[in-house]
Amino acid sequence: MAVQNTVTVHRTVRTSLVILAALVHPAATAQPPSADGFLQRWMILEPISVAGQLTEGAVQTLVKTVRFADQFTVIPHDGDPVTVGDTKLAWHRVDTAAYNVNLYHFAYGLKKPTSNVLFWIVTVVDSPREVSGVRLAIGSNAASVWWVNGAEVIGIYNDRQTVIDDGVSKRITLKKGANVIRAAVVNAGGATDFCARFLDGDDRPIRGITISLPPS
Repeated sequence: MAVQNTVTVHRTVRTSLVILAALVHPAATAQPPSADGFLQRWMILEPISVAGQLTEGAVQTLVKTVRFADQFTVIPHDGDPVTVGDTKLAWHRVDTAAYNVNLYHFAYGLKKPTSNVLFWIVTVVDSPREVSGVRLAIGSNAASVWWVNGAEVIGIYNDRQTVIDDGVSKRITLKKGANVIRAAVVNAGGATDFCARFLDGDDRPIRGITISLPPS
């Protein structure tokens, strides 16, 4: 089942009629989460072709296999090139007006594969103060693994549709300043998307944080 949303890709790319999109220059200002706390600005790497197996063991092997330089540490700029094997890919800065980011539309609009693929995604959340007892709550279609500040915090597996707060991390601490959220989403076929937000100790969306990605 296709997941409908509005996506803005901040590079000059050819889009299809499937996507409702506007191509604009990347905004320099920090962006707050949505009213429900969802993170709506991401850097997304063009999809990497993989076997598309969705069990926990298979996904863990896929995401732990190093395919490009600085895979677990890079904070990319819009348009940064990546070489995976003989394939040249690029990072794209993406905004969504919805709670989720539609990776199927993202890849389809770039004329990239949408099945048996691995997407790497990154964003940076700035917190004005240290906040403890926070949990990262995510959903994805299909499997995904998530890191916060370099530590793996949550993974969900098998063929699934995106459900809000489908996977919730243990309680972690957002440090004052920049916090890097990184994820790998694996899709075998059909629709693919993800969503993410931070919840406080009472399971309410965290307020006062902003998303600030590097300029182009």
